[in-house]
Amino acid sequence: MNRLSLPRSRRVVPVVALAAAAALTVAGCSSSSGGKKAEDSAAGVSAGKADTPRMTIAMVTHAPSGDTFWDTIRKGAEAAAAKDNVKLIYSNDETAGDQANLVQNAIDQKVDGIAVTLAKPDALKDVVAKAEKAGIPVVGLNAGLSVWKQQGLLSFFGQDEAVSGQALGIKINGTGAKHALCVIQAQGDVNLEERCAGVKKTFGGKTDILYVNGTDMPSVKSTITAKLKQDSSIDEVVTLGAPVALTAVQSVSETGSKAKIATFDLNKDLVSAIQKGTIQFAVDQQPFLQGYLAVDSLWLYKTNGNFSGGGEQPVLTGPAFVDKTNVDAVAKFAAKGTR
Repeated sequence: MNRLSLPRSRRVVPVVALAAAAALTVAGCSSSSGGKKAEDSAAGVSAGKADTPRMTIAMVTHAPSGDTFWDTIRKGAEAAAAKDNVKLIYSNDETAGDQANLVQNAIDQKVDGIAVTLAKPDALKDVVAKAEKAGIPVVGLNAGLSVWKQQGLLSFFGQDEAVSGQALGIKINGTGAKHALCVIQAQGDVNLEERCAGVKKTFGGKTDILYVNGTDMPSVKSTITAKLKQDSSIDEVVTLGAPVALTAVQSVSETGSKAKIATFDLNKDLVSAIQKGTIQFAVDQQPFLQGYLAVDSLWLYKTNGNFSGGGEQPVLTGPAFVDKTNVDAVAKFAAKGTR
């Protein structure tokens, strides 16, 4: 995949963190020449499955219902939980106050660790502090890159949304686009706002922002359609999620617009659209990896005292571009719902 060039500190630290985790797992999976399974009692790993005491980890996200992106994060979390002998309690609510209540529920259940998204960090600040005061380790994933350290989280797994947006802006400069429409499906979500701000910073043409209700696809379609009819100069539609991108394809088709479509995030239908050429490319932040690492990092911390990223640097899972040059390699994983 074509990966954005990042500062050296951010490229090296994540690799080291992942290598450490991989080393523990491989130690449990390897066998001696005589066929006897090797065991690493310090890591509590045997044949790739932890024999450490059962623990409970809560994952609380701001996911709206029915979004396949978040299904992929959950699958990653479930895969790590199965490996690590973890009972996973997954819950989600796109309303920040209700998400905070879910974190409080996890605290009340005295879970062993919490993984949380901080799309609206101010609303989660107090309850995250309560978890930490109760001695429950907390890691962040997906949303909250700019605040995870100041809120006392152990680690963060995700992508730098501002950098990702800037990368997309640079890429569409190469397509000849002059007027981009950046569609935000949840107003006030810091991740989404940073993406469009990044696009606007590096794209050489004009960038308009359009807010839509991402939980109502018929409304999304009508809003994008109306905008394209109103302004025929729009020649690039940038969406921030796969379902919105696929809906935008319908709007472009129905209006006869000449606009191309680029997006953030993947699902199997989006991968198919890239193969067909109805969508130019997607920025992939590897949501399965985010879910997996968030749970696995808490297990590593509880069983071996490890800090992913050394507790100082985020573990970056993206951005990477998926386009016609590499989409076929991704398709087999997307078909399983893990990309």
